[in-house]
Amino acid sequence: MQPTPRTTPSRLAKRAQYDEETVYSILDESMFCTVSFTIDGQPFALPTAFARYEDRIYLHGSVGSHFIRELEKGNPVCISVMLTDALVVAKSAFHHSVNYRSVVIFSSAEKVEDSTLKWDALRWITEKIVPNSWDYLRPMTESEVRKTTVLSFPIVEASAKSRTGMPKDDEEDQELPIWSGLIPLRTIRETPLGDEFSKNVSLPEHLTHLPS
Repeated sequence: MQPTPRTTPSRLAKRAQYDEETVYSILDESMFCTVSFTIDGQPFALPTAFARYEDRIYLHGSVGSHFIRELEKGNPVCISVMLTDALVVAKSAFHHSVNYRSVVIFSSAEKVEDSTLKWDALRWITEKIVPNSWDYLRPMTESEVRKTTVLSFPIVEASAKSRTGMPKDDEEDQELPIWSGLIPLRTIRETPLGDEFSKNVSLPEHLTHLPS
C-alpha cells in the first residue's frame, strides 16, 4: 500500500506502516471496527463486527438498517480499529500515553450479490467472533440470508500506526521518586455462561478452548 495524503499522519508519521502484513494482522486480531460516514453533512460513527478475507473487509446488517442502506450507496467511509496493549504511565501526566496498534482505511462499500460469497462472508464473521462455531450452530435459512445485507470494502488506501515501549519522560524528571512504567491490558474470552435454555446442554468443545 502506498501512503496518501489521507493515510499520512500529521503527527509522528514515523509510527505509520503501510505493509499488508502489519495492516492485516491488526485487522485480524480486532473483532470490531468503527465505520464513519456523513449524511447531508451530519457525521455518524457506528461500531460493528467485521471480518477480513484477502484484501477486503466484510460486514453485515439487516436489509432494513438505515446504516446499511446508506453504506451500500457506495459513499466514502473511514473504517478504524484500535488494539490497546498497555497504559503508559509517566512521571508527568503530560507524558502519559498508550501502547496501541491501529488501522485506518478509506474505502467505499460494494454490496455482495454473489450467493456463495455472501454465505462465506457470514461464516467468516461468525467464526471470527466465536471460532469453530459455524458448523455447530443451527444453519441459517435462505430467508435469514435474504434479510441480511453483506457489504465488502476494498483495503487499498490504508495505514497502520502503533506505539510501543516505556514512557518518554523529560531527562530532568527521570530520577524523580515517582513510579513510571506500563500497565498491560488485554481483551480475553472468559468462561462461557449458559442461559436458562442451556441448563441441560453440555458446553461444546469449541467453547471449552476459546482463544485468549
